[in-house]
Amino acid sequence: MSVLVSEEALATAVQPDIPSVAPWDEHNQTWVSYVHPADWENPIPSGRYNLLVIGAGPAGLVTAIGAAGLGAKVALVEKHLMGGDCLNVGCVPSKALISAAKAVAAVRDAHEFGVEVPEGVNVDFARVMERLRKTRADISHHDSAARLTDLGIDVFIGSGQFCGPKSFEIGGQTIDFSKACIATGARAAAPPIRGLEDVEYLTNENIFTLTELPPRIAFVGAGPIGCELSQAFRRFGSKVTLVESNRGLLPKEDRDAAEIVRQSLLRDGINIRGGVRDLQVRETEDGIHLSVDAGDESWETTVEELVVAVGRAPNVETLGLDAAGVEYSKHGIRVNDRLQSSNPHIFAAGDVASKYQFTHAADFMARIVIGNALFFGRSKASALTIPWSTYSEPELAHFGRTLQELKDEGAQFQTFTVQMSEVDRAILDGEDDGFVRVHADKKGRILGATIVAAHAGDMIAEFSLAMTNGLTLGNIAKTIHPYPTQAEAVRKVGDLYNRTRLTPFVKRVMKTILAWRR
Repeated sequence: MSVLVSEEALATAVQPDIPSVAPWDEHNQTWVSYVHPADWENPIPSGRYNLLVIGAGPAGLVTAIGAAGLGAKVALVEKHLMGGDCLNVGCVPSKALISAAKAVAAVRDAHEFGVEVPEGVNVDFARVMERLRKTRADISHHDSAARLTDLGIDVFIGSGQFCGPKSFEIGGQTIDFSKACIATGARAAAPPIRGLEDVEYLTNENIFTLTELPPRIAFVGAGPIGCELSQAFRRFGSKVTLVESNRGLLPKEDRDAAEIVRQSLLRDGINIRGGVRDLQVRETEDGIHLSVDAGDESWETTVEELVVAVGRAPNVETLGLDAAGVEYSKHGIRVNDRLQSSNPHIFAAGDVASKYQFTHAADFMARIVIGNALFFGRSKASALTIPWSTYSEPELAHFGRTLQELKDEGAQFQTFTVQMSEVDRAILDGEDDGFVRVHADKKGRILGATIVAAHAGDMIAEFSLAMTNGLTLGNIAKTIHPYPTQAEAVRKVGDLYNRTRLTPFVKRVMKTILAWRR
């Protein structure tokens, strides 16, 4: 049961470098009571643990819960908030915001379906953010310290550090372990922008504390976070500027796929500007002034809020890694393909040790750690093929190798593309922007896929399943998909592949057989 605590108790319970706990309403009090309870008392370490897990984000939670479920004696240490970035300042609050923005767009575009909405409909931003806080609080009990304790895990809350290759100190107590997993994640880090150190700006770690809609807001960085949140705030009514780098919007995606998202953002009224490299910011009486003076990219604007949505730094500085013999750099902890650090007893998983900074990637790296650390497993992180999705509208999802990567490798492959405008359900839903594209070898084995569609994040899972289990486009073509659904586009890609198998020779043979049967 949630326990409401005072602001004074919060000040002592939560580290001062966490700016995400505001406002102090009933929802945030409930949330904090689960993920950093003010009255929490750390247990007394009881002998050597099979596994010590440092960090209670997705990687740490999966590692700890999975190991405890298999009978291991597990200790879990969390410095800040149980649940990590995903629950507290990442996936959960951002998707609550995006859901509200989609509702706004549905009302705005209702006339296209013959539904006339009276003029004067407004967005109550304060209620949008209250719903965000409530949904986060409702979900947070899954990652609570109390729940993990009930699962047999010794939970320690507070700062700590290694004091030897197989020992960790926290609050004056020493935890001895046979194996350990570092899963401390990463944090927002600002790029070198002139004047930024003199400006109060937001990141994903504190943007969700807003209670009033900024009239004007700028996002620096046109990756997934910048695209998703800029679109949401524009739909709520802010005037939005999105500043992209010289690599363009969503630079890790195929250019034509990213262009579809760009056009959607432009239709929403977002002002997309280039020149992050030459950007300069400063405080003025009217707000935060942004300017770029670089030839064709020269521009300037003033906003009330500035959001830096580019750059991440691994959380490695205060762990005492040198005492543990764990090598690390500004990019994170160095691990081998089995996620083992330079100390063979210590593993690492999640954002602190991987370029794939996604919750689902952390989940599956944690599973590798459990097997390799506790049961002499030899699973490799390189064997994971990890999908990802940007939750703009339309969504953009990717799996496997990109077109450019396949070309750079000199691979032999075929590409099959189905436009969403060829899919009946997408047309009926008014969501026919985008496509499904798959790269495959001559036998139909999937090498990579990109989907731009309203539900791309859900649809990409079918290609992920197929590739992981050695299924081909031919197998997908034989799988009956309900009609009408947007996922039917996936089956249509399989049909395109099957048509390539009808070579001129095969057609002649079939024609001969049919003529004989007449």
